[in-house]
Amino acid sequence: MPPRGFKKNLGQPGVFLATRWRKPRRFDCNLVVIGAGAAGLVTAYIAAAVKAKVTLIEGHRMGGDCLNTGCVPSKTLIRVARLLRDLRRAGELGISVASAQVDFAAVMARVRSVVRQVEPHDSVARYTGLGVEVIQGQARITSPWTVKVSTEAGQQTLTTRAIVIATGAAPIIPAIPGIESVRHATSDTVWSLREKPERLLVLGGGPIGCELAQAFASLGSQVTLVARSGILGKEDADAVALVAAGMRADGVRLLTDTDTLRCEVVDGEQRLIVRQAELEEAIPFDVLLCATGRKARVTGFGLEELGITLTKAGTIQVNDCLQTRYPNIYACGDVAGPYQFTHTAAHQAWYAAVNALFGGLKSFKADYRVIPWVTFTSPEVARVGLSEAEAQAQGIAHEVTRFALADLDRAITEGAAHGYVKVLTPPGKDRILGVSIVGEHAGEMLAEFTLAMKHSLGLNKILSTIHPYPTWSEAAKYAAGEWKRAHAPKRALAWLERFHAWRRG
Repeated sequence: MPPRGFKKNLGQPGVFLATRWRKPRRFDCNLVVIGAGAAGLVTAYIAAAVKAKVTLIEGHRMGGDCLNTGCVPSKTLIRVARLLRDLRRAGELGISVASAQVDFAAVMARVRSVVRQVEPHDSVARYTGLGVEVIQGQARITSPWTVKVSTEAGQQTLTTRAIVIATGAAPIIPAIPGIESVRHATSDTVWSLREKPERLLVLGGGPIGCELAQAFASLGSQVTLVARSGILGKEDADAVALVAAGMRADGVRLLTDTDTLRCEVVDGEQRLIVRQAELEEAIPFDVLLCATGRKARVTGFGLEELGITLTKAGTIQVNDCLQTRYPNIYACGDVAGPYQFTHTAAHQAWYAAVNALFGGLKSFKADYRVIPWVTFTSPEVARVGLSEAEAQAQGIAHEVTRFALADLDRAITEGAAHGYVKVLTPPGKDRILGVSIVGEHAGEMLAEFTLAMKHSLGLNKILSTIHPYPTWSEAAKYAAGEWKRAHAPKRALAWLERFHAWRRG
């Protein structure tokens, strides 16, 4: 049975998908997956788990950006930065420590070592063992049912019932005049550094830019971050203020609402010319780190020839079931958007795999109602659901409940009693609209609220759950307690007050 809507008009009179290309009578595969990052790996894993014949094609490194140049190396570097930050505060704990000496080459060697430790989870050997045929080569879609693969050994063409495009995204290098004449890096290439840049200039105030700027500052680089507007534009102003204070405390110079004009080299010195409030400034640097966003990888895979459409953001246009304009070709992960997180890529992959294999029987719409994310600055920022600013902008009636981590015993014992838990609920109703947490271990504290939102559990359920003492997780219970206190039944309490007075005689 072909998928519903299979005979889809391609915009040419009388030309249908079923007749533009010759459909094979037999297929080599049930599914071909292009790209072995988070989305592609999960898609292939699911297909193999349900005994489909699946081929996974990767043109570069297994594991994609997350393993090789993204989450794993950056969090490894942030771990080193956190240790250095703690050493600088050792005196607060009564410990005298000589100033730490950073061996930058050794730090980067450890980053590479950690990547190698994680590699087996995403390796060819593992996925082959799971029943996935893995081909390391360049894939090009030549029809809705055929994929040409180019490898060192030559070329082959695979026939397949369905295709999933999971080619990820790549860093954007901004079109700044003169940038080609200076030493610049991206979040993909910065890991090749062997010497610490004494002066690092970071372009971009998003999560990647903020995380790396703060980490390099903790390692001893002189760091300036330049952002066109503010930093962390998706977060509430109170969260941004705490992160900005933390970054400045670590030595990051923040230049927000600043335009970049050009790069230049004067007497051998690299400089970025910026303008802030009509004043120009020349900022010298050794390395310019571009963290101005990522664009979907959509070229070189035959999408143009098939007429697969893109969104205004440059991602592949998909419907709610992650189908492209061809009902048997799907896309998921960063190449499809709207999110660029490893966990959302894996989430989409389930829908892409199941719909690609069983869409003729039943299709599932991707569910984006509860999407958590974490920015791993110090302090961390974790959020799920609506922010306060989003609720206000959308005209959604809400109440705000706050619990200050300054009142959390575990935070006090850790010397990290700063930040908050903020919960949005409809007025007078026990339903969570969104949660923002700022503080150490914010990402670990978020999971309980994410679970509650996913399964429609309110704050009363969290409050009635025993949390071990003293832990960071208690912050959720205390936030729920603040909400309960604000919604205490005043009339019932007044009656109880009279009742107890009567009992005393």
